Amino acid sequence: MVVDDEPDIREILQFNLENAGYEIVAAASAEAALEILDQNIHLILLDVMMEGMSGFKMAEVIRKERHSGVPIIFLTARSAENDLLTGFSAGGDDYIGKPFSINEVLARVKAVLKRSAAQKQETEQKEIRLGRLRIDVSRKMVYVDGVAVVFPKKEMEILTLLASHPGRIYSREEMINELWADAPYVLDRTVDVHIARIRSKLGECKGYLTNRSGYGYSMNAEE
Repeated sequence: MVVDDEPDIREILQFNLENAGYEIVAAASAEAALEILDQNIHLILLDVMMEGMSGFKMAEVIRKERHSGVPIIFLTARSAENDLLTGFSAGGDDYIGKPFSINEVLARVKAVLKRSAAQKQETEQKEIRLGRLRIDVSRKMVYVDGVAVVFPKKEMEILTLLASHPGRIYSREEMINELWADAPYVLDRTVDVHIARIRSKLGECKGYLTNRSGYGYSMNAEE
């Protein structure tokens, strides 16, 4: 799905992506895109600055209200650090600055789809238990003392990575390389923001997620 309020950009992206073999659905606004978004959409190219609902807000709706993990690549001329953090915190998987090269777009789309498919295959029918925490990876659900807690896509990926290797310390750089391999704009602060949000949702199990100063983050059922 291509979502952009500039007709020229929509047409350029649709033309080139279809030539590359993708089936494309285009929308001129976030509101219109949300009306037609369904499980058949495998990736969204999403403009940030649009009339009405912004791309960041649309991403939040997809993650928090629709509970969808569909990959999102933001398209925007904004590149300030706070904007990048906002984008990734809203659930973005990658960030492409305008003006962009169509070859860069095609490469990023291919990389994000490949990564998404690999993650889906690796986590299919998998369950992780860590103390009072249970992660149903196939259904993308987390249970703390039996109570379901909803996590956005990137937070779920971080939690799953750490819980899959209890006791192992992951540096911020390792997590970025593992979960944002093709996103060049991710900063250490992006990881910290996600970690803080994960910890706040773990309730009485928040002590499982620890930070070893100078090294990184790890999870262990022994608080």
